[in-house]
Amino acid sequence: MVLRHTEPAGRRPLRYLLLAAGLLLALALPWLIYPPVAMDIASWALFAAALDLLLGYTGLLSFGHAAFWGSSAYAAGLIAIHSGLPFPVAVLGGAALAAALAVPIGYLCVRNSGIYFAMVTLAFAQMIYFAANQWRSVTGGENGLQGIPRELFGLDLSDPFVFYYAGLPIVLLGLWGLWRIVHSPFGHVLVAIRDNPARARAIGYPVERYKLLAFVLSAALTGLAGGLFAISHGFASLQEVNWTTSGKAVMMVVLGGIGSLWGSVLGAALVVQLEDYLSTSGFDGIGIVTGTVFVLVVLLFRQGLWGAARQLRPATRRRQKEPAPVEPVRTPSSTTAR
Repeated sequence: MVLRHTEPAGRRPLRYLLLAAGLLLALALPWLIYPPVAMDIASWALFAAALDLLLGYTGLLSFGHAAFWGSSAYAAGLIAIHSGLPFPVAVLGGAALAAALAVPIGYLCVRNSGIYFAMVTLAFAQMIYFAANQWRSVTGGENGLQGIPRELFGLDLSDPFVFYYAGLPIVLLGLWGLWRIVHSPFGHVLVAIRDNPARARAIGYPVERYKLLAFVLSAALTGLAGGLFAISHGFASLQEVNWTTSGKAVMMVVLGGIGSLWGSVLGAALVVQLEDYLSTSGFDGIGIVTGTVFVLVVLLFRQGLWGAARQLRPATRRRQKEPAPVEPVRTPSSTTAR
């Protein structure tokens, strides 16, 4: 007899309802906010979700994912400038470079854990930053890589509104791929490794190999987002490979909720929209405000915004199911005779 996991009644319709609402919001986003900001939210959402595959589902904190985001941005820009190929091909080329770069880096990093893993990834990211800064003939150095075209079989994508709908399918495919990964047997093994790597190794799973594969997949999807971000802006700079970019992505994951793809999307939307609002209002201390929000969320919502919302729903359901207290019925025998 094969045992199958069955979802509680009502959970699957709610999941479909949330998915439909998310798709409708993604389609309506450039009508609600400035279209370039909408594209930034989509790109950073994919970046944060890809990082959450490593942090939330594998238990590995990386401060070096800016290396894959930035290297893909440069690669996609160079492909678009020198080959004239459609921008999706350039974005896929950048993602392929990020995945290839992640193989040796991940091979050396996954042998560590905890803070040691984070520091090693940061060291490799700084090496990529130094290489991008010194290789001025290719990357442009401090001036960056400018004039990246947006071409798609002769269609004019210079309008940010039009480009959003051309790039959105790439983001949605990336998020769908992440959802398939975390809900597959491979994703369940990653969670087991995160919770108890010694027991997973004792069962017979090659823990380092699984960690390496998760690292490469996370880097490839991060590269997909980085290439799309560079094509959207028509520019790639040293900021894309700076360690602060990795820290920003980690902040998005923690704000939304570690181990939740929906939470990563929510955290990315919150941070990007907040930064855009503060910058357009002329406020200079953007880091102070975003840092304060981050500290408040960590202190008040230990599982992030999405995790807090998920905790409220079962609590509300329990209150609705609990019967109302019944007052004891007094009988003549229970009263004191006078």
